[in-house]
Amino acid sequence: MSCAACRDGAAFDLPITMAFQPIVDIETERVFAYEALVRGMDGRGAGAILAEVSSDNRYAFDQLCRKTAIEQAAACGLASAGANLSINFLPNAVYEPRACIRVTLAAAMQTGFPLNNIIFEFTESEEIDVNHTLHILRTYRAMGFKTAIDDFGAGFAGLGLLSKFQPDIVKLDMELIREIDTSRVKRTIVSNTIRMLRELDIEPVCEGIETAGEHDVLRDLGVVLMQGYLFAEPAVSALPPVSWSRSMILAQSA
Repeated sequence: MSCAACRDGAAFDLPITMAFQPIVDIETERVFAYEALVRGMDGRGAGAILAEVSSDNRYAFDQLCRKTAIEQAAACGLASAGANLSINFLPNAVYEPRACIRVTLAAAMQTGFPLNNIIFEFTESEEIDVNHTLHILRTYRAMGFKTAIDDFGAGFAGLGLLSKFQPDIVKLDMELIREIDTSRVKRTIVSNTIRMLRELDIEPVCEGIETAGEHDVLRDLGVVLMQGYLFAEPAVSALPPVSWSRSMILAQSA
């Protein structure tokens, strides 16, 4: 896609905001990162917002999300909290990574947000051009950003992309995590996936954790970074408090 085609595309006119959900380190009881999740200013969820994204306005939407995430994270004091900011991006919206990063760099400079605290993650549930995505990831790494694959195990990229590029983080799809404490098959799949990621020096993140049983199985499998309602629900324009104590975890899952 040419630069002109991207810049001549439609604007994304639906007002958006961001909700933040923590990714926690259960060993240190510190927040490793906050993921920025798009929401509508009128209360719409991410699904309803993404339904408004088309090939014409995808570029504008992606740029708006990056800028909004950084500005709101800075306003919430995320940088001073010492945590990373995880921003979702759309590979199909990036025509050339160094050109399309300018809005991100400008927002970080204007807010004083440290670039080395930014993680760019993409979901493999969107069909992508693998070579183009690899170019984006390698460029972002060369610029000092951390990279992550989201929803691993649920989409198009999978092991083929992983064999060509090893990101800093891989987030296992929540369908693999949900009820893992009662599924031998899921435990086997997740256990071997985690072992593979460790051997590749990739940090696994398990998301969608809702119960103490899921938490305990993942902890026993050696997972350190976790995300889910068990710890905190997303909070709009705010950094939600995290439930750390074992008693609170048990109470929430009862």
